[in-house]
Amino acid sequence: MVAVELVLNGVGLKADLSGALVWPERNLLVVADLHLEKGSAFAQRGQLLPPYDTSATLDRLEQVIRRLDPETVICLGDSFHDSRASERIAPRNAAHLTAMTAERDWVWITGNHDPEPPAHLGGRIAESVTLGPLCFRHEAREGAGGEVSGHYHPVAAIRVHGKRVRARCFASDGQRLIMPSFGAYTGGLNVLDRALAPLLGRRFEVRMIGSERLFAFPSARLEPDPERVRYQ
Repeated sequence: MVAVELVLNGVGLKADLSGALVWPERNLLVVADLHLEKGSAFAQRGQLLPPYDTSATLDRLEQVIRRLDPETVICLGDSFHDSRASERIAPRNAAHLTAMTAERDWVWITGNHDPEPPAHLGGRIAESVTLGPLCFRHEAREGAGGEVSGHYHPVAAIRVHGKRVRARCFASDGQRLIMPSFGAYTGGLNVLDRALAPLLGRRFEVRMIGSERLFAFPSARLEPDPERVRYQ
């Protein structure tokens, strides 16, 4: 099962196995938190990581775009890990990204990591985008309805046959949807963490991303993380 349907503020959407979101009626694809050049940012601080996160993320994104062929792509902020990411990106990765942005309507939503996304890589920049009953922004706001956001890199944990499983997820209460991170080097925050309580409330559902399909669970079935893995 590559995608599962969900309804947000009366709109039919599809959560894709890749971690992308599809609005079929508008031929729209949404991804969150690419964090391009996170590896090189860590390397500058002495924490060496394999320098392949940007190429891996772009390759995955291109595969999803080729498979789903959207007219519009919205990236929900923190697409670049910091303000100098575009200076560190390898020329072949910059060319790859520029080619993708040139092929369709591409929107960079501003995030806390990239309040000024680089304009020379193509696409247009916006603080948020409202289309009909839905609003697309980087970070969820308390009390907002019809909202699609990223920022928190949500993951869920559940116990199945005595085994604890933890994975990226889409989290929604029917009025707001918080998307999983798409980037190769992004960690995750458990959806039961207190930081998300004002946004999702006590009852919501997740679509956990498995290796071959997505799995739907109510929040009552989920487990919090031990303190030592609160964010990873």
